[in-house]
Amino acid sequence: MNKLGWMGICVGGVLIWLVGCASKGTSGREAQDYLDFLKDRPGADLRGAEEAAAIAAFEDYLSHLSQESVRAKTRTVYAPDVFLNDTLKTVHGSAALEEYFLGTVSNTETIDVNFTDMVRSGNDYYFRWIMDVKFKKFAKGQSVRTIGMTHVRFNSAGQVILHQDYWDSTQGLFEYVPVLGGVIRLLKARL
Repeated sequence: MNKLGWMGICVGGVLIWLVGCASKGTSGREAQDYLDFLKDRPGADLRGAEEAAAIAAFEDYLSHLSQESVRAKTRTVYAPDVFLNDTLKTVHGSAALEEYFLGTVSNTETIDVNFTDMVRSGNDYYFRWIMDVKFKKFAKGQSVRTIGMTHVRFNSAGQVILHQDYWDSTQGLFEYVPVLGGVIRLLKARL
């Protein structure tokens, strides 16, 4: 078998392994959790100053994440029973969210999110953003840029009760992981 054939077998094996690791036996559980949450938690109809304050608090929180800001603001910005899915992980509750974000920022030098647009549809808010991240272990010295969108719902106190991200985690993270990044770039080039 030629070198290209072996490479295809190796790439295929890695993909099967990745899919198996990523699925964790959930069989689409995250998607169903999101759909159930949408049905059960319609969000509050915020207007005027309450709406402006909720939007500002959310954008401020994510604009410059750090250990200090996560500790100081998470439980104010996010409701105790928040649902978050950022394509990498699903988290329930502000305590678990704080722990998750603390772990996230501990693996980075900086995370900066620039909000470019926001649209409201009923009690749903959609924020477009550009995220620049400098990782401690991956792509050292480089700023990794990704674009995405976040679907948010607020409760009557102006806290986030739903945070669903839509972004390409292969572009924003996995392409920079040693070995895995090369496989992903190779696959993208071949597709």
